[in-house]
Parts: sequence; structure tokens; C-alpha cells
Amino acid sequence: MHGYFAVRSALRARLGAIALVAPLMCFVLFFFFWPLATMMQAAVTDGTVRGVLPETAAALSDWDGESGPTAAMQAALIADLRAPAQQMDFGDAVRRLNSEISGFRSLMSRTATAVRGAPEGSTLTLVGIDQRWGDPKYWQAIRRAMPLYTDRNLLAAVDLTRDARGHIAQAEGGASANRQILTRTFVISAAVTLLCAAIGLPYAMIIAASGGWVRTLLLIAVLLPLWTSLLVRTAAWFILLQNEGIINDTLIALGLTDAPVQLIFNRTGVVIAMTHVLLPFMVLPIYSGLLAIPNNLLPAAASLGATRLQAFRHVLLPLAFPSLMSGCLLVFMVALGYYITPALVGGAEEQMISSVIAFFATGTANWGMAGALGFILLAVTTLLYFVYGRLSRSPTMMIN
Repeated sequence: MHGYFAVRSALRARLGAIALVAPLMCFVLFFFFWPLATMMQAAVTDGTVRGVLPETAAALSDWDGESGPTAAMQAALIADLRAPAQQMDFGDAVRRLNSEISGFRSLMSRTATAVRGAPEGSTLTLVGIDQRWGDPKYWQAIRRAMPLYTDRNLLAAVDLTRDARGHIAQAEGGASANRQILTRTFVISAAVTLLCAAIGLPYAMIIAASGGWVRTLLLIAVLLPLWTSLLVRTAAWFILLQNEGIINDTLIALGLTDAPVQLIFNRTGVVIAMTHVLLPFMVLPIYSGLLAIPNNLLPAAASLGATRLQAFRHVLLPLAFPSLMSGCLLVFMVALGYYITPALVGGAEEQMISSVIAFFATGTANWGMAGALGFILLAVTTLLYFVYGRLSRSPTMMIN
């Protein structure tokens, strides 16, 4: 009997703990995992054409893919075009086919108008409506668009595609610049990370070496950007970096330049503004790591004949290296997805991949491409997150 009450009490305690955690878990599932799952599903699904042309999909399953269209294929397409369909779904299917072969939009519109305008019971031939229907490449394009699951968007996200034989090939020049924009995103993020590390490490060392109100003041200075809206901070840099801003006025007043220096609408402005915004994410991890280093190590190194530079190189830097790497990874991960700062401060040639994702999501309603580009960023960020977690839990790394 005593064991029964003990088990019952333990079960009640566990259920109570689950009840306390359940609201948080529901919040995470609904606002985090569900959007991620939706994004990944949009990146690999493509059932628009199949939904609008179901009979054509069935007829194409028996086609060899090389010969001309059979009578069954043409009859199936005519039946699908005569069937009532939502105008939005039909438009999405036409856009999908037009992305395979340029000119498919006009071909489908002309054919749909002719089919729907023909009297009931009349005999129609697609080739009679437009000679292009006799070319197998248009039917091959329809069949390529039929699968429910596809890697088309993932390949297009890195400027790849599949040729007529289904092999992965390089996309045509000028068709897309996603790979170039991805490279630019990584380069800008790396530059911001290195600049934050160059500023953040000495600043964190000064904070750790200070005390009293000086340390408090230095911490407030680095935390102040986190208490200010990102849009406000970016707008402030927009004002400071413009040709008539304080920075250019100061440079001209000091005689360092005769004309305003172009600091905005280019990569220089993007790197400067992003460095200011992300600097706290570098300083705070390094500072917390420096606090864990005993204060007597540097005096001990000096007593053994080491100079300040040697003590920093062989004692302090190896001990602070895990915190430095954690700060670098944290800044790099956050910088990858930045949108507002490059959009306001950068020019058209300095936009990062987040701007392209926003364009596909809101400008063209191409959720598949937006999901594919987001999936690439998610994969890179997840990998870096695991590296960050490993470094944050690993013992102190030593370097020679």
C-alpha cells in the first residue's frame, strides 16, 4: 500500500511538471516548429500543375517522353482546360510552366481560350490551335512540373536546374543570381564578424580589467544598443553616414578630405552599421569568459620573464579563445539573416539573401523559392549552432 501511494505521488508530481511546461511547449511548437515545417514543405512540394491538370498527369504516365503527343494526351489536356478551375490556381500553374519554357504563358492562355470557347461536342486538336503543341519539349515541361515533391526550388536556390534528361546542370547565365547573393551574404557576415572580434576582444579585456563604476559605465555603453530598436539604430546610422552627416562634416573640417566620402548605399555603410548593432553579441561572451580566468596568471607570467605581448599571446588568448570563437559564431549566425540594416543602408548591389527571401515571399508570392532559400540559411545556421554549443561546453582550448 505504501508503494502504491508513493507511485501515485510521483505520477502526480510528474503530471504537474508536464502541465507547467505544456504552455511553453505549445508556444514553441506553434510559433517555431510549425512555421519551419511549413517553410521546408513549401521548398520541396510542387503540386500546382498536377492539381489543375489531373487527367493530363495520368495520360503522361504512359508517354515515352521522346515521341510526339498522343491523342490521349491531347484529349486529357483539353478535358482539363474545359474543367472549371480557380483562376488563381490556373495562373499559378501557368507561371510554373512558363518558368520551364519561356512563352508557355501565351501558349496556355491561347489554348485555354480556344478550348473554352469551342462549342460542346466539337472536335479540337491542340496542334490545330497552336503548332507548338506538336513539339515534345512542351509536354516534357508539363511532365517535369507534375511530381508532388521536387528538388527544383532547392536547386534553383544555388543556380542549378535539371536538363531535359533530368541531370543536374548549371542554370542559364542571367537566369538567377542566388549563388552570387549567397556568397555576398557570407562575405559581409564574415567581415562584420572579424570587425566585431577586432573591437570586441580589446573592449572586453578593458571591461574585465576595470572595476566599480568604470566597469558599470562600460557595460552600459555596450548594452545600450540592445535596449534601442533596431530600426532606430539603423536610421541613426543612415543620418550619420550620409554625405551631409556628422562623419563627413568632421572629416572635411579636419582637412582629411576635400569632398564627402561615400559611406552609405555601399558595403562600407552596411558593415559599419551591422558591426555597431552586433558588437554586444561579441563583447558579452568574451567578457563572461574573461571573468572565469584567474587574475594571478598574467602577473605570474610577468614574474617568469614574459612581456605583456607574450603573456597575452601564450596565456590570455588561449584561455579566452573558446569565448572568442563563441562570440564569432554567434555574430556570424545573426548576421546571416539581417534584413533591415542592408535594406536601408546598403545599395542595390549590397542586398543580402534575406532581401531576396522577402521579395519571393511578398513580391511574387513564390513560397517555394522563399522556403528553399530559407532552408539553406536554416541548414547553415543549425550547423553553426551545433558548433557554438560544442565550443560553449568544451573545456578550455589551447593553441600554440
